[in-house]
Amino acid sequence: MRAALGRAWRGLLPLLPARSCCYAGAGRRRRLVRPLPRRSWLSTMAQFGTEPRGRPHSPEYRLYFKNAEGKYISPFHDIPLFAGSKEDKEVPAKRSKTNGSEIATKEPLNPIKQDIKRGKLRYVANIFPHKGYIWNYGALPQTWEDPHHKDKDTGCCGDNDPIDVCEIGTKVHSLGEIIQVKVLGVMALIDEGETDWKIIAISVDDPEAQKIHDIDDVKKHKPGYLEATAEWFRFYKVPDDKPENQFAFNGEFKDKDFAVEIIKSTHEYWKALLHKKADRGAIKCMNVLVHDSPFCCSEEDARLIVQSTPPPARGDSVSAEVDVCNTSGLYTVAGFNFQPSCITK
Repeated sequence: MRAALGRAWRGLLPLLPARSCCYAGAGRRRRLVRPLPRRSWLSTMAQFGTEPRGRPHSPEYRLYFKNAEGKYISPFHDIPLFAGSKEDKEVPAKRSKTNGSEIATKEPLNPIKQDIKRGKLRYVANIFPHKGYIWNYGALPQTWEDPHHKDKDTGCCGDNDPIDVCEIGTKVHSLGEIIQVKVLGVMALIDEGETDWKIIAISVDDPEAQKIHDIDDVKKHKPGYLEATAEWFRFYKVPDDKPENQFAFNGEFKDKDFAVEIIKSTHEYWKALLHKKADRGAIKCMNVLVHDSPFCCSEEDARLIVQSTPPPARGDSVSAEVDVCNTSGLYTVAGFNFQPSCITK
């Protein structure tokens, strides 16, 4: 939608994009270098804005990001991972939505778009008994799961995306909203042979944030939520005729300290990406604020990119498939009670 680790990360819930606190690992991984200089306009998520382009619910729709000065920015590269302290992260978020929105990593400025599968807009299946996402779902900015690095724990390479965040607070956030989150833990999804880390976090502004500090607190105060999360990720691609997903660590959720080290390592991979020290493939690294990056562009270049896209228009109706409930081969996880949330995409 990262901490000291106990403060907040910045995330896009999206989502994007928190360390112990981030904008929503293990000690054996590389330590994170000092974060980028803090700027006063980054003190609150309200200082970020979005600009829609094209028609909602159409392949042309894009959601671009701006900072407090009105500059177009990349949510992938220009929003600092740390919201303030080394524990706070920021995440772009989405939740209780069914459209498969994502950060367009292969487009300049990386706007949010709706994914396309088999020539059609992709919608997340409703996995009984859930409706769409069961949290706010987003990602952490300035992180990258390197597809050329094989993780020593999972045995698989990264999925070539920013690291995902499941924000479990009580509020349903808007598409593209930037929130600060407290990192609680992580699970290692193996999705079609790739490592796809899922950070578990909670908004620092959530009423329950003061009593939930680590993954064991989630088990205590939101019984059944983690089990429901694991089942959701295991089955969510089954309606598309794909096999069940698998997990590293036998499906065990790792704690906050482990999660923070995972975030640190993906931040290091992102830095290598933005300084031409990693194979970026088709990833677009254009940014406006990372001035020591060879991909840094001018404000005018960024403005021209946005202005070249279709102007905002009235949206199309949403496909009826978003209300289809999938029950084949699935079963109900009994005994849980939760409020889903995440960084909106």
